[in-house]
Amino acid sequence: MTDVEVSHIPKTSTAPRCVTRSGPVVLPRLVRQRAMAVGIGDLAERVAAGERLDAGDARRLFEVDDVAVLGALANQVREARFGDLTFFNRNLHVNATNVCEASCIFCSFARLKTGDQGAYTMALDEALGRIRAQRDRLVTEVHIVNGLNPDLPWAWYLDLIAAIRAERPDLHIKAFTAVEIHYFAEKFGKSYVEVLTELRAAGVGSLPGGGAEIFHPRARRKLCHDKVDADGWLEVHRVAHRLGMRTNCTMLFGSIETMDERVDHLLRLRTLQDETGGFQTFIPLKFHNENNRLRRLPEPTGNDCLRTLAVSRLVLDNIDHIKAYWIMLGIKLAQASLWFGVDDLDGTVKEEKIYHMAGASTPQELTRADLVGLIRAAGRIPVERDTLYHVVAEA
Repeated sequence: MTDVEVSHIPKTSTAPRCVTRSGPVVLPRLVRQRAMAVGIGDLAERVAAGERLDAGDARRLFEVDDVAVLGALANQVREARFGDLTFFNRNLHVNATNVCEASCIFCSFARLKTGDQGAYTMALDEALGRIRAQRDRLVTEVHIVNGLNPDLPWAWYLDLIAAIRAERPDLHIKAFTAVEIHYFAEKFGKSYVEVLTELRAAGVGSLPGGGAEIFHPRARRKLCHDKVDADGWLEVHRVAHRLGMRTNCTMLFGSIETMDERVDHLLRLRTLQDETGGFQTFIPLKFHNENNRLRRLPEPTGNDCLRTLAVSRLVLDNIDHIKAYWIMLGIKLAQASLWFGVDDLDGTVKEEKIYHMAGASTPQELTRADLVGLIRAAGRIPVERDTLYHVVAEA
């Protein structure tokens, strides 16, 4: 195992920055030999040289049956960046309403209108109560994602953020996906700049990466035809980056998309990152099939999950972090992924609703001690971070 000093971890600011790309790495002889044996020896050499992979290269990686060799390649890139360090944070999820006009066929969380069975919208005091309940606990981030609720005024969102900031000014508020930002702009007659500027003034510090799903028009029409398209999603993040906000990015994988559509998605993210440098983390999101209209589809296998994580690390050479969202992957697979290119396990994730309603069987929360133990048991070094990847403590 290799180590990287915590003091040498790249610090992330809230301002746009120059993009750093993966550089040359040293590949063990056995990894080179195995890569040659499975027909990707040329790609392994390009990874070793720090060369960028193209769409055809990415497609070939997704076709490799030997997931272990992909993991070994991705691990070398991961360790060249961060050694054994693995990041986590102490975060809380607040999903304040699940009423949503969009009719995404993979979604188990949303209800189409107020009054439908299972529909809810929290009063501001109720949402704030989720924050107050953590008063005596060290939480550094609140993560807010909601449905597209047609019954809520613009002031409700601003009041929610302002109330959280007043209650806990120490918390970083990561709130509202690009889908929500686009919805606010259309519904309230504002530009993306106006929406983001007003939310930031209220207290939003960064954006989560949800709502990306799959960018390709064929898959997107089937999965989520009535919410913002790929160009709109990317433009929201482009504007956020230009305003100095950091954001995350995601891809929903394992439903109806083809491998070529996965590659297209990854490359579109990489292109925007070349332009802006504003993405912090890429999070592949595993499709779950319970309680939605795709329940007859099988969920992605463990091999497919690890393959997708590894290929993402190899292709997204300009995005610093690859995150294994343990809520969706499961704890054991998330642990294994730390040797497949992943350097971040997300966080404590108190009270997550969206994926548990789709059948996630993981706990509602892990403690700091749980995360530290999982990372150490995987042979890695746990490092607690804040939302912007400033180091809080080496555990």
